[in-house]
This record gives sequence, C-alpha cells and structure tokens, in this order.
Amino acid sequence: MGRCYDLNMPSPTVIRNFYEGGYYHIFNRGVEKRNIFMDAQDYNIFMYYLFVYLKPLKEVLARYPDLPIRLYNKNLNSQVDLLSYCLMPNHFHLLIRQVSLDGITRLLKQLTNAYTFYFNNKYKRVGGLVQGRFKAVEIFNDDLLLHVSRYIHLNPVVAEIANDPEEYKWSSYHEYVTRYYLCETRTVLQIFGSVRELKKFTHDQVDYAKHLERFKHLMLEK
Repeated sequence: MGRCYDLNMPSPTVIRNFYEGGYYHIFNRGVEKRNIFMDAQDYNIFMYYLFVYLKPLKEVLARYPDLPIRLYNKNLNSQVDLLSYCLMPNHFHLLIRQVSLDGITRLLKQLTNAYTFYFNNKYKRVGGLVQGRFKAVEIFNDDLLLHVSRYIHLNPVVAEIANDPEEYKWSSYHEYVTRYYLCETRTVLQIFGSVRELKKFTHDQVDYAKHLERFKHLMLEK
C-alpha cells in the first residue's frame, strides 16, 4: 500500500508533504474544543461541500443544478478519494487517498474555509473555527487501514452518543452496509470480502480494545 514503518515509532501528526497514492487519516476539531456542528443543518452543509468537492461534476450538477459557477473549478473528484468519515459535535475524521499532488491540501483548505464562512455567518461570529492546521497520519498497510476505518466509525459509540454505528447519521458506516453516497467503499470491502465480515469486525469490541493501544498513535487521539 505504501511506505513501511515501525509500529512502535511515534508518527508525526502534522504532515506537509502528501504523496500520490498515499492513504491518510485526517483530523481537526473546533478551536478551544468548541462544537463546530450545532444542529442538523450544520452537518448537512459540511456534507454538501464534501459532495460538491468530491463527486464527479456531472453528478454534482445533476443533484444541484443551481450550483454556483465559482464552485465548478473547486471540484477535486480526480484528485482525492474519500474512504471513510465521521462528523462529531466538536471534530471530524476523514480517511483519504490522495490521487494527485496537493489534492488533500486543497480539499481541506476549501472545506474549512467554506464551512467556516457558513458557520460564522449563521452564528454571528468572527475568526477561525477549527484548531489551526489539520492533523494527518499516514496509513501504510491494509491492517492499519481497516483499524483506522473502524476507529472512525466507532467514534459516536465510544463517545456514547450512539449505541451502534448504524444508528449514527453523520458517518460513512451506513455507506458500507446499506447505500453508497460519498465514499469509495471498494478498497475496504475488497479486503474484507463481504459486508458481513466488515460488520463483524466493526462490532468486535474485544478485538478493538485489544488493538487500540497498538494503533493509538495513528488515531489522533483528542
């Protein structure tokens, strides 16, 4: 999948150079750990921008025929693939494969700027919304890819705001078990071989707890 590292070696969380074909766990949270999603509209606006930036432009225009022309050139469908995501009240996680150089940097800049503009306008505030530069950890083999994807999907369960990942509306878990929407799910599902195996792996809490410490440096713990 990519470069090889010692699992016991600390991983940097501020990566500046993302290489083509690399997989990365991206994370950022609100300044002062404040909530960045206050209601369903906020989550939907963030999802709207993910859709506009990541889906093929033809599909975007079919869904949003009145899309502002200024957003046409911001489409990054050929530059990044989104594999998993989870939006939490005060932070978000993205698991991304960079297809072309600068894809991740462009996506996060556009996404953060657009959402901050919306949020500040709605809630009558000024200034940055998220905590500086986003954090990122490289995912360098299939084993880590599966564990990080599961970690992302289990965020709402660990935070006790959902009893089951399928109950949580603002993550990509439902895309893997029911309906495709934003994510490129093929990469992860091909490793498992079936949706049934993915669900079993995700719900295996004992295995998750056993591996958490080993992979902690890849999880961008808050």
